Amino acid sequence: MLFVELALIRWTGSNVVHLSYFSNFVLLGSFLGIGIGILRSGRAKRLPYYSPIMLGLLVLVIAWKPVTVNRGTSSSVIYFTSLNTTGPPTWVILPIIFVAAAVVLAGPAELVGRCFAELPRLTAYRYDLIGSLVGIASFTGLSFLGAPPIWWGLIVTVMFGALMIPRQRSGVAATGRSVVALGLSAAMVLAPLLVMVGVLFHESTRPENSWSPYYKVQTKQTSYEGVPLVTITVNGVPHQQAIPADARLQWESQYGLPYERANVGKTPKNVLIIGAGSGSDVAIALKKGATHVDAVEIDPRIRDIGKALHPDRPYQDPRVTSHIDDGRAFLSRTDKKYDLILLALPDSLTLVNGASSLRLESYLFTEQAFKSARDHLNPGGAFAMYNFYRETWLIDRLASTAQKAFGHKPCVDKVGDELQQAVVTVGLTSADQTCQGEWAGPTSITPPPATDNRPFLYLLTDRIPSLYLVTLGLILVAGLIGVGIAGGGSSYRRMRPYADLFLLGAGFMLLETKSITGFALLFGTTWVVNAIVFAGVLVAVLAAVEVTRRFKTPPVKIMYGVLFGGLALAWVFPDGWLLGMPVGLRALVAVLIAFLPIFAANVIFAKRFTDTADGTASFGANLLGAMLGGCLEYAALIIGFDGLLIVAALLYAGAFLLTPKVRAVVRS
Repeated sequence: MLFVELALIRWTGSNVVHLSYFSNFVLLGSFLGIGIGILRSGRAKRLPYYSPIMLGLLVLVIAWKPVTVNRGTSSSVIYFTSLNTTGPPTWVILPIIFVAAAVVLAGPAELVGRCFAELPRLTAYRYDLIGSLVGIASFTGLSFLGAPPIWWGLIVTVMFGALMIPRQRSGVAATGRSVVALGLSAAMVLAPLLVMVGVLFHESTRPENSWSPYYKVQTKQTSYEGVPLVTITVNGVPHQQAIPADARLQWESQYGLPYERANVGKTPKNVLIIGAGSGSDVAIALKKGATHVDAVEIDPRIRDIGKALHPDRPYQDPRVTSHIDDGRAFLSRTDKKYDLILLALPDSLTLVNGASSLRLESYLFTEQAFKSARDHLNPGGAFAMYNFYRETWLIDRLASTAQKAFGHKPCVDKVGDELQQAVVTVGLTSADQTCQGEWAGPTSITPPPATDNRPFLYLLTDRIPSLYLVTLGLILVAGLIGVGIAGGGSSYRRMRPYADLFLLGAGFMLLETKSITGFALLFGTTWVVNAIVFAGVLVAVLAAVEVTRRFKTPPVKIMYGVLFGGLALAWVFPDGWLLGMPVGLRALVAVLIAFLPIFAANVIFAKRFTDTADGTASFGANLLGAMLGGCLEYAALIIGFDGLLIVAALLYAGAFLLTPKVRAVVRS
């Protein structure tokens, strides 16, 4: 189940423009599908052939007619996409993908549900968790190897085949009817999956396609006026070009502005470039006289393309040291000082997996991040950034953040085009910068600086955008209808006694999100950190199950006390407080603070789950609660990630109040 879920998130996000920004909806659909499948398992008479059929159909339709979503005219939230995209509204596409993901995941969940009926509760849950860890490890290994989606499809096909193609029982003579039935079953499973494999094979073998841990990357080599160009497109959106430094400075002189506005009277010698990409910004730094450049890029595939194909070969220059890392995490681990720190178009086109609104670059543009950059500057040094910012309010927000972090107004150079390109440069002191004209300052609509608690740079207001609200509403309606249909009208009656487990699932989802975003701040938004945190959460859950199985654990009331104590600890010592610690100590304290409440919550779940009368209904209620938690996660847009701890505490308080009272048995 988990392998299919991760593969769906990656593949749909790479082929449906904008879905990279809404990958959480695929996750929510997966939770709904797993919950429905668990609930259906007791009454389903046939194998869930609908699951591979829907998977093959989904892949075929998206590949046959790729979906490109209209960017729209709203400026309340910014997405970095191609401006000429067309197609159905996002609020139509997202529920369709949501329902398709639910149908795909419901199939294997039915098979899991049958096991819950045949095994002791915690034994079944234990195997489920071990399988989840194997799924994460497998997909992580494929990501590390840069494996194309054909490998994902082959593994999914093998797993579906092993689980759903019936085998002739030993010692039972085969009849014509049984052979036909077995053949028909195999065809219903394999036919749509082989169609899927064919589509993925075609996509994987196209010479321009390659796969990073974040994107489908397409590379095209051309020339313009005799100048060689390498165009890189990710997930169907133009992302960057590898251009010789001389040509870029001639065609787009603004890329040299940070060196003109900063370091008055001298050339920056030691330069840090965050978002180094394919190397064009590195080549410019060398052209401007840098004696050493630390080039930080989060995506290894894009760096490797630049290393192999950039006309200037900047990554081969002995003055350049390349780092595959998150820029904020790199700053938190280094003691080096720089003459110039440059954020070079770091605009990711995807979310951190498992977080509804956190993009890969979100923690680079907070007030605390700018202060960290300030602390890494040599005397006379400067900090600069440039990008196509789309909206004036975003440029003013970044300039205002720089002003607050450095104590004086920055230089702001706007380039006159519809994409609102701008260069913001701020010296360590006002004497360390030379502006062409003074920035006018923030306006009445300029949002306050983004913070580590609310790192939503591209959100204009402190409200949840209507796009999210409409889509979440449609998803919740689809979930209510789907659960009702799956259970034949009895689902809600069966789950009613397990309202506490429903709330436990919702609270757990918020704890998992808080862990993911916290570790992303502390150690980077890289896919490696993300995979480790996901695995760590499952290990904590598995540890809770094993402790409950093997040892006598304290009463549920005591464990609730430990849970609320863990939540209080996380509130008193927020993630930002840990950033000043050495990396080793930071990791130790972060694991303790993040996983203590997760462990306690799952001991509570394990103890309660063991005593339930209906294993599939209780487990289904818990999973559907996780879907609600995924929707509540969007409250962070208003209250911040720390505020999710309060929401989780309220959910757990409700679960505590709804826990059935255990009557003591009187022995005569």
